[in-house]
Amino acid sequence: MEFTQKRPKLISIVCILGFIWIVFSFPSVFSPSIKNLGDWYPALFGLIVACNFIAYIGVWHMKKWGVGLYIITFFIKEIILILINDMSYVGLFFSALFIGIMLFFYKRMDINL
Repeated sequence: MEFTQKRPKLISIVCILGFIWIVFSFPSVFSPSIKNLGDWYPALFGLIVACNFIAYIGVWHMKKWGVGLYIITFFIKEIILILINDMSYVGLFFSALFIGIMLFFYKRMDINL
């Protein structure tokens, strides 16, 4: 019999909020305001949104790689936002809060795919 780790409610809340954010941010990949930032930005923004979606799926299934992917995507996103001078302190706060919650439960997550 295989033992499965039960997902904490806080991780479920973080993932649901993340999925909601992705649902609202993905259509903005195709918006004219994103296109005005540069020819490369819509593709890069779409890749970041896709990687965040994949990371949330990994965290939802209590996988350590999901946390790692989320952290990598977070830093890439923040570096790009600093370069284009579009820093959002609210987004930074919530992303840092999500990372803190994910890291709190990191030891309970599975290393396998």
